[in-house]
Amino acid sequence: MNLKSLKAIFSANGCNKIYIKNLAPNDNSKNQVYFGGNFEVLNILPISEITTEAAGDWKKERFKAKIKFSWILEDGTLTLAPKSQLILYPKYPEVRFSGFLIGSKNAPSYLMTQRLQNRLLFLGVSDLGETLGYVAAPDSEIANELNNLSSLNNYGIFKVIELPIFQNNKQKLISELLRIHNLDWINSKRLDTFRNILPCKSSNCGGYTLEAELGITPNGYSEPDYLGWEVKQFGVANFTRINSSVITLMTPEPTDGFYKSAGAEAFLRKYGYPDVSGKPDRLNFGGVHRSEKLHPRTNLILKLIGYDQCEGKIRNSNGRIALIDQNDNETASWSFTSMMLHWNRKHNQACYVPSLSQKIPERNYKYGNNIILGTGTDFLMFLKEMANGNIYYDPGIKLENMSTKPLIKKRNQFRIVSKNLGNLYKNKEIVDITA
Repeated sequence: MNLKSLKAIFSANGCNKIYIKNLAPNDNSKNQVYFGGNFEVLNILPISEITTEAAGDWKKERFKAKIKFSWILEDGTLTLAPKSQLILYPKYPEVRFSGFLIGSKNAPSYLMTQRLQNRLLFLGVSDLGETLGYVAAPDSEIANELNNLSSLNNYGIFKVIELPIFQNNKQKLISELLRIHNLDWINSKRLDTFRNILPCKSSNCGGYTLEAELGITPNGYSEPDYLGWEVKQFGVANFTRINSSVITLMTPEPTDGFYKSAGAEAFLRKYGYPDVSGKPDRLNFGGVHRSEKLHPRTNLILKLIGYDQCEGKIRNSNGRIALIDQNDNETASWSFTSMMLHWNRKHNQACYVPSLSQKIPERNYKYGNNIILGTGTDFLMFLKEMANGNIYYDPGIKLENMSTKPLIKKRNQFRIVSKNLGNLYKNKEIVDITA
């Protein structure tokens, strides 16, 4: 194997980058492979599930994340490592890679069971969401080639090689957004799962219209939208003022609490309130809920259970964002594991696009030239902004026709004002796409 061949294999499997770690003696199957002192690796490696494991007699409290991983063999074929997983230790924090040899036929056991300095681990993510890995000995041809390369970029503990499929993706995104900006007003629309263009009538069609122009179809996957970028639209009154708008970051349903166990209707009947504008036979549940603040209308307090604000660390693997009533009951909660699963990978590269809207003669949208780009995030940064009150829970839930044929609208929103976006990313820039 040489570097040219390995790059060709990663590219043929739809990978756009190769991440390289210089392995220490302790990076082996017995001690696990160290993947960093934070949760950044979740930004690049797709995981399908996170479970919690409480501390035992000898075990530390931790999360376990499933990962679909295969080794690249010397002949270029793949062999699945079905027991692969990431181990997340929240109290340090740190992430380790384990189980990568168990049940994997012809896996590189010789290199991954011994304590050998300067082995090289190469990782890439395929277009099917599978992580591929290759390991090279310190005296191999490919190791010599890599050591002669200069000016590789860094991502955490990894060196990064960008493959042709990825290069210039940022510029491609900017070019597409410039094209859309130059279209001026666009009729409100959306795509269905078969890419058919459909009319969009509701007030939140700004995002659907932008996604339709980019060719993004609705999906339930926690993957970025376009060329590795999460693209979000936000409404403004003026394209020159983009720092005072409210942006919805995500809309996850609760994973626990009364809302989950009894259902949304029972939750609304217990904690909702009559429509403030006087619409009959209707209960609402809304309003801005910030950490540790009692909401005057719902009488609930938002709490970050298991998060240490002073240290900026998760102290409990069963930690969660919870709405607490005056009797200390959890009315609704979102586990850190579920939020982490969605946040890190989907939001690692995010693009925020301002829009104007008008309803007459019909609903349509115009997209601005000053876009906000954020790269490099971590779920701990999300929790810090929640604890500081900059990210807040702002639901829009209602129960109509409650005494006849109840109709429920569910929208659990976590939101932020655009001026605070920079706190969520290691790098933030405002780009004028017309410049």
